[in-house]
Amino acid sequence: MTERISIRTLFFGVYGELARGREGSAELAVDSTVEDLVETLRGGGGFDWLPERVVIAVNQSYAESGTPLADGDEVALIPPVAGG
Repeated sequence: MTERISIRTLFFGVYGELARGREGSAELAVDSTVEDLVETLRGGGGFDWLPERVVIAVNQSYAESGTPLADGDEVALIPPVAGG
């Protein structure tokens, strides 16, 4: 049996609207990365609308796709921001 970790997900701005909620969760394998989470969400989570490049923060710090995740981490998905 593969060990799993639980990740809390937060969706900001338009992502919260598209996700039909600002918070969620995901279960991943112990050695998962930010990229694994995004692919899991796209694949079976109904988040196929996520763009190819997603801005991510793990525990309130910006993170790259290869950032490892740990049980209980909070991952925020942040949409592009426009303004002037």
